[in-house]
Amino acid sequence: MQVQLTNRQQHILWATVRHYIATAEPVGSKALVEEFGLGVSSATIRNVMGVLEKSGLLYQPHTSAGRVPSDSGYRIYVDQLITPSEVLAKEVELALQQRLQWEDWSLEILLQGAAQILASLSGCISLITMPQTNTATVRHLQLMQIEAGRIMLILVTDNYETHSKLLDLPPGRSEKPDAEVIDRELQIVSNFLNSHLRGRSVLEISTLDWSQLDREFQRYGEFLKTSVAELANRTAPPAATQIMVRGVAEVLRQPEFSQLQQVQTIIQLLEEEQEQLWRLIFEEPELEDSNKSKVTVRIGAENPLEPIRTCSLISSTYRRGAVPLGSVGVLGPTRLDYENAIAVVAAAADYLSEAFS
Repeated sequence: MQVQLTNRQQHILWATVRHYIATAEPVGSKALVEEFGLGVSSATIRNVMGVLEKSGLLYQPHTSAGRVPSDSGYRIYVDQLITPSEVLAKEVELALQQRLQWEDWSLEILLQGAAQILASLSGCISLITMPQTNTATVRHLQLMQIEAGRIMLILVTDNYETHSKLLDLPPGRSEKPDAEVIDRELQIVSNFLNSHLRGRSVLEISTLDWSQLDREFQRYGEFLKTSVAELANRTAPPAATQIMVRGVAEVLRQPEFSQLQQVQTIIQLLEEEQEQLWRLIFEEPELEDSNKSKVTVRIGAENPLEPIRTCSLISSTYRRGAVPLGSVGVLGPTRLDYENAIAVVAAAADYLSEAFS
């Protein structure tokens, strides 16, 4: 979300979110003056909060109440106004090192222990998926033109399972090529995919170096990167959906979960519909640095699963080398301590990646 805020607007939005996270009470200008000493009058803060409300970053739950951050307000806060806690990240790493004995315990018990540590340090529901045991390999990848401007991407695994995805052709030329030219180009890109991926685990698809495509076909690389990885994720077996869940009881005591129906739908998702949740938190993000875990933050309505559209889900992938194995995540109300939660998830994912490597 692109919203340009002045320094003062940023500071007041930051203070509003911090105060609301701590109190769960709508925030007024007087409370911000008393707690943060912002160096401006209460009237000035009220005016700025009014501007932030018009921008959709704050809202009033009642006409006489203070303001509360919206999902968009939290998004600006996470993307622009905070830095994950390095102190807590080191605390997580130390706790995992001290309390988990990899040589002596079963893998399941170890990950249960890691989930418990995450729940304790983040104050959220912690989620850790079991490592992938998927041994399916790529047998064939094909790009086919279906109609003008539309193509189909087909993945066939070694056990002859077929997965497909319809795509719109990417822009790339001023003139419109004819169907035969497109067919030839798609065959060349298909040959590239097969020469690099045939016989490799589907989990390795995300490691493909698209820069090796000839310059004239680079537009296909950028266009296909996400789609090919999505098809790979679809091949995950049902056994891979097991998720270690800890910290549910404490989090559901938060005021956001006061309605029994809402609690029941979240519990049902965690206990009976883990496959849906697994596919969400195991989505492979694009990595800028292959040596570090990329953290994905989904806030409120950004979550596609209805039971958690009033929650925030923070997740990251742990891996062996470049191959993704599983995911670490925390789930809580949108009113959560994002600096700490992001740090906890990133540190845990990095620790597990190092341990499995």
